Amino acid sequence: MKLTKLLEHLEYEVIKGNDEIEVTELINDSRRVTAGCVFVCISGAVSDGHGYAKEVAAKGAKALITEKEVEASDGVTVIRVKDTRYALAFMSAAYFGYPADKLKIIGITGTKGKTTTTYMVKSILEGVGHKVGLIGTIEAIIGDKSIPANNTTPESYTIHQYFSEMVKAGCDSVVMEVSSQGLMLHRTAGIPFEIGIFTNLGEDHIGPNEHKDFEDYKRCKGMLFTQCRLGIANVDDPWYQDVFRNATCQVETFGMSEKADLRAADIEHITRPGYLGVRYHVNGLMDFDVEIDIPGDFSVYNSLTAIAVCRHFDVPEENIKKALKVAKVRGRIEMVKVSEEFTMMIDYAHNAMSLESLLHTLRDYHPKRLVTIFGCGGNRSRTRRYEMGEVSGRMSDFTIITSDNPRFEEPQAIIDDIITGMKKTDGEYISICDRKEAIRYAIEHGRAGDVIVLAGKGHETYQEIKGVKYDMDDRNLIKEVLEELQ
Repeated sequence: MKLTKLLEHLEYEVIKGNDEIEVTELINDSRRVTAGCVFVCISGAVSDGHGYAKEVAAKGAKALITEKEVEASDGVTVIRVKDTRYALAFMSAAYFGYPADKLKIIGITGTKGKTTTTYMVKSILEGVGHKVGLIGTIEAIIGDKSIPANNTTPESYTIHQYFSEMVKAGCDSVVMEVSSQGLMLHRTAGIPFEIGIFTNLGEDHIGPNEHKDFEDYKRCKGMLFTQCRLGIANVDDPWYQDVFRNATCQVETFGMSEKADLRAADIEHITRPGYLGVRYHVNGLMDFDVEIDIPGDFSVYNSLTAIAVCRHFDVPEENIKKALKVAKVRGRIEMVKVSEEFTMMIDYAHNAMSLESLLHTLRDYHPKRLVTIFGCGGNRSRTRRYEMGEVSGRMSDFTIITSDNPRFEEPQAIIDDIITGMKKTDGEYISICDRKEAIRYAIEHGRAGDVIVLAGKGHETYQEIKGVKYDMDDRNLIKEVLEELQ
């Protein structure tokens, strides 16, 4: 492939060599360099690809894409661009033959609701014969293949690789979670989104390794609505207008307020032994009744979002209703049977906003006692710990503070930070560092009518300690405890 073909949608300067050369592969990881490849030097949070210029040239890289000065031996072409991450996105699209142009791409952004909504949309569209790929927090789904995810929104090269595989697998559309980090780091640059969705916004992902402040977070979310044909927005969110300030797309809204184009009315919480759900009436742009086997108002918002999307694919009402009834997501209010007396569930709530929303939802079902088990991840904002401690202290009847992914921090130090937030409330709590022992305590002390929430890890099947991911799945821990108690 000619280097000029890969660069055809970019502005660039030839610093050295010739842009008409043939290259074999597009690479952005110095460990994967092969003879004849073009290497994109990415300035990362941990390491800078520009520092490997000499090494990759020695390994046979034929061309380097840079945004800074580099030392390169004779015979190596050096191309300068303004931003190598942005360049990688457009070069990846070209390298894989622009597969995004052959798919209808639905991008979902927001602090909460992205994951559940992607699975709902996939379920509804597949119910009427579409073949739908998925890229998200839990996995990428390509035909019958599932690939576990490392990031909510993968690197641009990986996204276009997935799109290419989806086209080969016969997919006609793809639904993907679009994180603010993904937008900020240009992972989705140049993707022609058919529909962009805004679910909601809360003060999360703000810190040294993420967004510098809330304004930057809002700005990055808004980037999606400058590269989609249609934007579908939650009109009830207080930051909706800020996020859409620079939008260039057509806009439609959903929500519970009268100003929404697609509205949920007559919301009713349903509770039966071992079952929590919700039903409501859709009006405005559509008119029918819906029941979902996932509790709470955020389930109403998630399902309304999915309905708003599927309306543009001409999906009949009956198909939408059937698909919503069976749509389930691993680790999102996932009920686990442990007792005839009380209810236990696993959820991914791992920040103050999502935990508060979850606990508020469960309060609407009037449990005898609401018990929350959670920890916080290491090497993330300490503010999150104080806030989650305060939320659980205020909204739970009892909290069991435990370990999550400590990463490179001491688990007890993280727990102490959570307790700092907890002490701002009158909430009762205990701290048990070992997650399995925390679960054992909850099950052994469960009372009739309790709702017990095991929050924070959701779909994850590992615990990250000092750079190593160890096998750990909350479902397996519950199973082990139940077997030991018998």
